[in-house]
Parts: sequence; C-alpha cells; structure tokens
Amino acid sequence: MHSALKLDIDDFLANYWQRKPKLIKAGFPGFEDPLSPDELAGLALEPHIESRRVWRADDRWNAETGPFESYDHLGETDWTLLVQAVNQWHPAVQDVAEAFRFIPGWRFDDVMVSFSTPGGGVGPHIDQYGVFIIQGDGRRRWRVGLPQTLKQFAAHGALRHCEAFEAEIDEVLEPGDVLYIPPGCPHEGYAETPALNYSIGFRAPDARDLISGFADHMLAHESDSRRFDDAAMAPCSAHGRIDHQAMLQVKALMVELLDDPVRMADWFGEMISEAKHDLDLEPVEPLYSLEELVLRLDHGDHLYRLAGARCFYMEGSEDVFYLDGDRYQLDEPDADAIALLCDQARICGPEVACLKQPEALLEVLLPLVNQGYWYFEEDE
Repeated sequence: MHSALKLDIDDFLANYWQRKPKLIKAGFPGFEDPLSPDELAGLALEPHIESRRVWRADDRWNAETGPFESYDHLGETDWTLLVQAVNQWHPAVQDVAEAFRFIPGWRFDDVMVSFSTPGGGVGPHIDQYGVFIIQGDGRRRWRVGLPQTLKQFAAHGALRHCEAFEAEIDEVLEPGDVLYIPPGCPHEGYAETPALNYSIGFRAPDARDLISGFADHMLAHESDSRRFDDAAMAPCSAHGRIDHQAMLQVKALMVELLDDPVRMADWFGEMISEAKHDLDLEPVEPLYSLEELVLRLDHGDHLYRLAGARCFYMEGSEDVFYLDGDRYQLDEPDADAIALLCDQARICGPEVACLKQPEALLEVLLPLVNQGYWYFEEDE
C-alpha cells in the first residue's frame, strides 16, 4: 500500500471538487510505481484490454488502438501508450485508487495508466469526467485552464482537441505530485523525461444517458404501463391543436414512471454497478460448498472483492444490493451485511460472525465466490 494522500479533504470538497483544478505537490510522498513500463506494455499485448497509442510525426497527430506488439518504429520521443482499467488487472494499481475513497464508489470509473517518451502527450483537450493524475516515474509538464468555452475539433479520427487556452496551472510534475482536473477544464500534458502517469477517473452520467438507460430498463422489465386517457373530454374546437392539458397529461404519464422509488432504485443500481470493461472473472473449480466457505473464513482467510467489480446499495436499504448490473436480495434484512459487502473491499470471518443473520449473507455470497466476484487471496 502507498502512503496516505496528503490532502485536506474537507477544503478540497468545499472549494475544488467539480469547480476548479488543484495541484497537490508531494500528494504521495515517496510514491513508488506499482508497475513498470514493460508491465504496462505487456497489458497492451492483450486483446481484451483496451489500449491506445498516440504520437506526433511531421506535426501531425496519429492514434491507434491495441493490442500492440512493438514500439520500435515510433522512435525515442513524442509518443504515448495509454491502457484503460489497469486497476482490474493489477492489484497494486487498485491500491492507488483506494486513497480516493472519500468520493462515493459509484462515481469511480477506473485507473488509466500511461507511459510517455519525452514530448509525448495526447494534445490539448477537454474531458467530461473528473480525474486525479498522479505523477509516477519521470517528469511531465501540465497546463490546465479553468472551465471555459473553447472550439473543439478532430485532430485525428480518434483524437478531439481544443483551441489554445489560458492556463491557471502551468507546472512540471515530479513523482508523487497529484493534479486534480474537474470536468470541462482544458488541459494538456507533455513528458519532459520518460514518464508514467496514473489517472483516477470519476464518471458523471448526463441526463440524456439517464433517460435512455431508464427507457431500456423499462423495456426489459415492464410489460405494460398506463396509457393516455382523455375520458370526459370537451368537444374539440381546433382540430390541429395540441392542448396544454394534453401535454400536461403526457408529462404526468412519464413522471409517474420516475416517481416509483423502487423502480428508480433498481434501474439506477443495476445500471451504475455494471462494469465498463470486461472483468477478470475466473469461476472456482471445484465449487465451494457453504461448509467449505465457512471453514475458510473461520480459519482466518480473507475474501477480497475482484478489482473492477462494482457493488452498491441504496441509502436505507437493508436487504438489496447491486453487483455488476444485477440485483441481489438477502433472505433476512441486515443493513450491516449489506454494508460489509458493498463498503468494504475485504471480508473476514469475525465480521461475518458478528452479523445478526450470518447465514443470510453467506447464502447470497457463496454463488458470487464461486463465480469469482470474491476470492481468497491464496487462490490467486
């Protein structure tokens, strides 16, 4: 594990989060890279892992997606390798993200890791998600502006750039420095030496995505819904007109669907718990029986949740939780059991033994262990 993040969290959330960029010098004192450039290149060999290369040649930007086998033709400067969701494949990278648990887990997206040669970067751009960038080995110069409206254009089929911007932060980052960039802030970073960077990204759904996702949920789960009804209508005086009253009822029909708290909770919980990238799920062989699971927990072995598996519950819920796009329910309500599953990345025997209804948790946990969502470290 890395040293704790040196940050006044209350001040940060009150004055910077979602508002303006912040440079945290030596945010991780004595930061040690959890992986090497060679290990990162090894991940980019895998077809199921999302990777990109961005480079400049003759003043032109180029980008391509992996998997990649060789980098020799790119030379010694002006290129970057980016690999998504490295936390799912490398437990020590997940440990880095643990320092940001003061932000709700449902907002966390993934940890992207990049390696850049001198001059390497992806150009000036604006993202619609927030990110903490940790400087690993090497040095990189970053320019970041306050939120502003800028022209954006395609520098390449896979690269969207923005026009030149005024920088609020213009600094060279060294190992252990942390840069926070909120959504909507233009930024660009170029390596001064060979450099590793860790980008801890946070997602924020937009209203269009929410509405289309809710509609998909309705289509999948509800066979019918209430129809428009204009019983007791007055005679129509303008054949081509849509009355205000009709529009009010159309809106009321739609709002009524959104007004069901159980339907809303199930839709949002299932949607937000879905993994964005393929999980490294490995079913257990042979499968555990309930007795074997209990024995291992009693023996002192800890269960760890698979990195990248998203597991959440609604405030106030005592029996329902959401994991990887599915809804699960305990046979007996137990708020402590739900919190243990979703708040903690690790489960140990004494915590289970202290629950009101340990059996209710174990019965729902057993098939999830057998599917690979939780695992004993010794099984790795």
